[in-house]
Amino acid sequence: MSRREAQPHRHQRRTSVGASREFVTGLLAEWQLHTLIEDIRLCVSELATNALLHGVPPGREFSVALHRVEDQVRLEVRDSGPGQPNVQQAADDACSGRGLHLVRALADDFGVDDHVVGKTVWLIFKTAPATAPLP
Repeated sequence: MSRREAQPHRHQRRTSVGASREFVTGLLAEWQLHTLIEDIRLCVSELATNALLHGVPPGREFSVALHRVEDQVRLEVRDSGPGQPNVQQAADDACSGRGLHLVRALADDFGVDDHVVGKTVWLIFKTAPATAPLP
């Protein structure tokens, strides 16, 4: 497998939304993907918040992973809770219920992988084709 086909990634357990934002910001900066930082920071905030509010049973954590392959970055947020995220139609005066709309608008693809315990919500963000070998 050549370096360009390799899958550099990092997988971290996270207990807070802020730590998740710091993790993706640092890794995207390391990968020199500065144009994706704001969108992925917003998306990890939304997915991590959903994991904490709806997916993580008390006493458990969630995890955040970033994978970079060729011309895309995959963001994953895994939790151990049951159920699927639902895109809702929020009332005009509601203070919540719009996060997955934002996530789906910013990402190039969106999905959920079920596990025996829990699920992984993932997003794909396209990048410019790599001109240098991946780290």
